[in-house]
Amino acid sequence: MTMHKDPLVIAGRAYHSRLLVGTGKYKDFAETRAAVDAAGAEIITVALRRVNLGQDRDAPNLLEALPPDQFTILPNTAGCYTAEDAVRTCRLARELGDWKLVKLEVIGDPQTLYPDMRQTYEAAKILVAEGFEVMVYSMDDPVACKAFAEMGCVAVMPLAAPIGSGLGIRNPYNLRIILEQATVPILVDAGVGTASDVAVAMELGCDGVLLNTAIAAAKDPILMAEAMRLGVDAGRKAFLAGRMPRKLYASASSPVEGTFFE
Repeated sequence: MTMHKDPLVIAGRAYHSRLLVGTGKYKDFAETRAAVDAAGAEIITVALRRVNLGQDRDAPNLLEALPPDQFTILPNTAGCYTAEDAVRTCRLARELGDWKLVKLEVIGDPQTLYPDMRQTYEAAKILVAEGFEVMVYSMDDPVACKAFAEMGCVAVMPLAAPIGSGLGIRNPYNLRIILEQATVPILVDAGVGTASDVAVAMELGCDGVLLNTAIAAAKDPILMAEAMRLGVDAGRKAFLAGRMPRKLYASASSPVEGTFFE
């Protein structure tokens, strides 16, 4: 099965790429664009409170490097610690660019950057009621992830590990439960460190991966972006192919029966 026949569908729109990337921590917008191109990403998440998308007319605008007619811009609420701030940020995104598709995150702890699930739930409920298409950052809690899907979020994004930690997937078992009960796309968000982490997420059956630091903080961000793209493709194809069963003991690659010399 070729990847173009296996689209990622979010809020009714189909995407060829299952890799979503952020735009922070690069040395300049030129490097950001080069990394995005190497990753093959179509959805670009942007921290509205930290990056200029037109709020400051005198400062460089990220949209000049990543035009909305070429990419789906996904404003996010990074840096918000209350539901009120997150909702206000999403409303600003709607005013600035008529963006309804948003990434919601409400941080509860500045050290771990774990989400405050109570505040996140409150903000998601308000935003869904106002017609936003909410992709929500969540703990890897099957009960919470199911609740977000049932309230109308268009995608749920459980963390793999703390944001920017690069620790990779710490709890594949919770992810498997989340995936088993999923009714909306499930994308791993946060904690990915390298291409093998991406491949594992995709082999588990995740619909996509969202990452930023793993590319931007690499020694060669452009090469790492390409590696992440290949990791997504390999992991997705392995998932679709269906891996062999795990066995405790060896199984000969060549059958013993019917050999020429017995």
